[in-house]
Amino acid sequence: MTDPVPERLRAALGRFATGVTIVTARAADGAPVGLTVNSFNSVSLQPPLVLWSLARQSRALPVFQTVAHYAIHVLAADQQALAERFARRDADRWAQQPWQPSAEGVPLLPGCLAVFECRSRSRYPEGDHVILVGEVLRCRHDEAREPLLYHGGRFYSGLPI
Repeated sequence: MTDPVPERLRAALGRFATGVTIVTARAADGAPVGLTVNSFNSVSLQPPLVLWSLARQSRALPVFQTVAHYAIHVLAADQQALAERFARRDADRWAQQPWQPSAEGVPLLPGCLAVFECRSRSRYPEGDHVILVGEVLRCRHDEAREPLLYHGGRFYSGLPI
C-alpha cells in the first residue's frame, strides 16, 4: 500500500467505472449552463435525493452555488460526443444544442438515458470540491438504451454481460 498522492489516487479512482452525466442550470442572467460530471450518486429514496460534486475551481461553481434548480442528465452510449462537448472548457457548449426548459426554466437535453429534475437542497464544501445534494422533483428514463460509461480515462458503452 502506498500513500494516496494525487496521481496515484486519481489512477486508483479511475478503476471505478461510472456513468456519465451532464448537469444543467440557468445562470442569473438566463444563460444556460452545463457541464459533464461523473460524480453522480443516489442518496435516498425517501425523500428522493441525489448528489454530485463540482470542483471549486470550476467556472460553473458560482452558478451552482446559487441556483434553486438544476437537472442531471444520464447519458446514453451514443452520446459520447455530447459528453466531450460539455467537458471542454473553451467550447460554446450550447451552440446548435437543442434543449427545452423545465417547469422551472432549467435546460433539459433531449435523448438522454435518464433525467433528474432537482431542487437544490444543500451544498457541502469538502476538499477541492463542493458536494451538491438535490431533491428530485421529477425523473424519467429510457429502458431501451444502453448507458455511456467512463473507466480508466476512457468512454465505454454499457452492454449487459
